[in-house]
Amino acid sequence: MKIKTLFLFPIIIFVFSCNSQNNNKKVSEKADSNTISEEESVDTFKIKPQETAKYPDIKSIPLPKGYNRIKVDSGSFGYWLRNVKLKTDNNEVRLFDGTLKYSQNLHFAVLKFDVGKQDLQQCADAVMRLRAEYLYAQKDYKDIHFNFLSDGKPRYFTDYAGGDKSYHKFRKYMNYIFSYANTASLKKELKPVKNKLDIQPGDVFIQSGRPFGHAVTVVDVAKNKKGYIIFMLSQSYMPAEEINIVKNLNNSKISPWYNYTDTETLIIPEWEFQYSDLRRF
Repeated sequence: MKIKTLFLFPIIIFVFSCNSQNNNKKVSEKADSNTISEEESVDTFKIKPQETAKYPDIKSIPLPKGYNRIKVDSGSFGYWLRNVKLKTDNNEVRLFDGTLKYSQNLHFAVLKFDVGKQDLQQCADAVMRLRAEYLYAQKDYKDIHFNFLSDGKPRYFTDYAGGDKSYHKFRKYMNYIFSYANTASLKKELKPVKNKLDIQPGDVFIQSGRPFGHAVTVVDVAKNKKGYIIFMLSQSYMPAEEINIVKNLNNSKISPWYNYTDTETLIIPEWEFQYSDLRRF
């Protein structure tokens, strides 16, 4: 168990995020009840951990036969996510200290964002990082804000940065946020998605936990003519690691896509969510 701390105030505020001891949450070895027939599935996604990554961005990751990505507005968070760059020099997930994650068989691809040199950018932090990166890219500086766990109040990038809107200042601000926000504070900011069939790129599966939780970002969504839904997820974990797209270990035929099923449980590597955990910015 790791605690994120930063000595910016007279007292030390401890912010808990993901639980590194949660590896005992077993990943089901049984495939999901398929909404995708055999002929609609593909089995071309298996890549070795050290193999050169194949896809330059999220939108280039192939779809199962018969599926099309849902329409998103240009300039939207979902559109931006689809254009996020992926590592193509290697497919390794590294921790903040440069070492390899304990398992290299849980992810499909690695997003091309730095993880920083401190144990800060964990699960909820990765969700906030993607949202903030999108807003920064749009130059919507006033909309970059996240609540602190201690008082539930937002801290704005514009207040922190003053007149300095450089990316260096932005990254310092994000580390500041990572130190004092977590799954509990972020969950309160997000709005529940009442209809789980309305899942969209940019949505978040999040559990606050007592005291631990986890959060992942829906980075893409697709449908077929029958209305079946598939989606893709990204995460960081604990200790802080590079943001990565998680494999679907329950259904390798469509991995890294997950298919919506009638069950209430979404099982991913290292965690288990309920569909009622779906939230939106």
